[in-house]
Amino acid sequence: MIDELFSVRAIVASGSIEGHDLFRQAASASKVPIEIVDADGASSACRLLAGGADLVFLDDALASAEIAQVVAAARAVGKPPFTVLLAGQRAAVAPLTTDAVAAKPTRLEQARRLVERSMHVRIPSRVLVVDDSQTMRSIVRKILAATRFPFEVSEAAEGFAALKLASEVKFDIVFLDYNMPGFNGLETLSEFKREQQRMSVVVMTSMQDNALAERVRAQGAAFLKKPFFTADIEALLSRHYGLTALNPQRA
Repeated sequence: MIDELFSVRAIVASGSIEGHDLFRQAASASKVPIEIVDADGASSACRLLAGGADLVFLDDALASAEIAQVVAAARAVGKPPFTVLLAGQRAAVAPLTTDAVAAKPTRLEQARRLVERSMHVRIPSRVLVVDDSQTMRSIVRKILAATRFPFEVSEAAEGFAALKLASEVKFDIVFLDYNMPGFNGLETLSEFKREQQRMSVVVMTSMQDNALAERVRAQGAAFLKKPFFTADIEALLSRHYGLTALNPQRA
């Protein structure tokens, strides 16, 4: 299983003791081993980068020059970590320096959700692509491969096969075509819900149908109109990973 093969090292650069404590408590509840390393400023964060890191969380209470210093140091190491600006009341400065922005957590549940989701910018997410068109499944695979996020991708040609696979493998995200023989996308989505499958679902269709989009969203899924591109997928994934903005420059 993916979450048994990986661990995550995250540097939290903040002058707030409470912020460090929130991240440590959040990490202790994770099924994936997460090491939280505290840095009280840019200098200590830069020193810690020499020991390697997968994620760097930067409190926006730090000075802009300090944030830029840490980001530059992160990008200079052999395997650059993914940098996330934790934005509170102060809006993120444009153009974005870090790889992404996330809301600064103030409660343990918020920190736990951010840690659990954002670690998947480095740990592969399990993705199921469901479409009766092999060509379309291949296109989705290529688009996913072109994003900056890692994936382990499986495929199914129709709803019944998707339900069987989902009963055997715990998927993080399902890209689900609406127009399929047998169960259509909405029916398959309903079965996922009935069987209490916990994953994010994206319903794909070439139809321009606002009513369908509303029905999809009412069931807690995202709606994606074909054709779509890497930027469209990255926007969806950003929300899935708990990020509020993604740097348009490739990491």
